[in-house]
Amino acid sequence: MRAALDPSMLVLVGLALVLAGVAYVKDPGLPLVGAKNGFSMLTFILPRMIPALILAGLMQVLVPQEVVSRYFGREGGVRAILIATAAGVITPGGPMVSVPFMVALAHSGAALPPLVAYMTSWSLFGMQRIIAWEAPLMGWHFVLARVVPSLAFPVLAGWLVALFYPE
Repeated sequence: MRAALDPSMLVLVGLALVLAGVAYVKDPGLPLVGAKNGFSMLTFILPRMIPALILAGLMQVLVPQEVVSRYFGREGGVRAILIATAAGVITPGGPMVSVPFMVALAHSGAALPPLVAYMTSWSLFGMQRIIAWEAPLMGWHFVLARVVPSLAFPVLAGWLVALFYPE
């Protein structure tokens, strides 16, 4: 029952109802069209999400908690932040891969600073996005001009979390 009372779920349901009301005022047929579009997206995402969540669960049981704690735990310090930053760069795929991976790390003993560094790094430097989109569309000069000044951000984010949110 906890998931039903989750604040993020309540916000999402509230926003959906408000937007459905706005759509209805604009045209009474739009809420149904919007719901159909949403279910269409669900049929695209769900087959990908299920194996991603199963992979995350398998990682939790296959990767020893001692290994995660040693490399990504509180005692890992800056080294853990740097490893997490590198892992974020090389993690392929979208949020259906990176978020379950991060959840698996969190449940296996990873500390908050490396988790923040991982997600920041993945968000800024996803290699699949750079190779598939940025370099072909904007050129390598743009990629370098964007990436090089941003290299410190994941490490800085992890360090700031360690500084302001000691566990």
